[in-house]
Amino acid sequence: MPTDQLSPMLIAIAVIGGYLLGSIPFGVIATRLGGAGDVRSIGSGNIGATNVLRTGRKDLALLTLLGDGGKGALAVFIAWFLTKDAPQGVQATLTSLAGGAAFIGHIFPVWLKFKGGKGVATFFGTLLAAAWPVGMLAGATWIVMALVFRMSSLAALTAAVAAPVYVFLTDRPYPVAVLAVLMAVLIFIRHKDNIGRLLKGEEPKIGGKKAVAPADPA
Repeated sequence: MPTDQLSPMLIAIAVIGGYLLGSIPFGVIATRLGGAGDVRSIGSGNIGATNVLRTGRKDLALLTLLGDGGKGALAVFIAWFLTKDAPQGVQATLTSLAGGAAFIGHIFPVWLKFKGGKGVATFFGTLLAAAWPVGMLAGATWIVMALVFRMSSLAALTAAVAAPVYVFLTDRPYPVAVLAVLMAVLIFIRHKDNIGRLLKGEEPKIGGKKAVAPADPA
């Protein structure tokens, strides 16, 4: 990556600013302000939109989804603006740093003692802003897998695996590929319990009754 063409100040802004943006726990904020309590004490305890939906408040779940996806996109757009006159490689490097930092911030938010969500909404928001064709293809992959197998976690894991391939197929800059791989690895780590249930055939389906601990790929 051509980081030698970026000033330490810009890199710091991208990484620190992106992380702080990503750390904003929209699920916790939405449920508390919406009078639905603390989402961490509901369902799976996850702070993502899927678990917020278990409060019965679709409006709060939608706000959480938009917030979690939007913070990744905003981090990327700020980095893009700061490098709008720079070469493509330099811009791709800074936007990828900002997006990756936002994604990490969502998973390990400083405000919640580093116990955050699983990153799927932030993954899509970041990809759409950093390389919209990749984001669109990953989103389409999620939709197809969710429709066919009715498992949100499986759809998310498949989209995460496919994203780096889509980066290659759409000829995106190298930093975007690194970003996609980083997010895919972290999504798999955060979904380790879901993967275990998938291997056992115990993962609940979308809209189905959850006989085991509920999955929350948010």
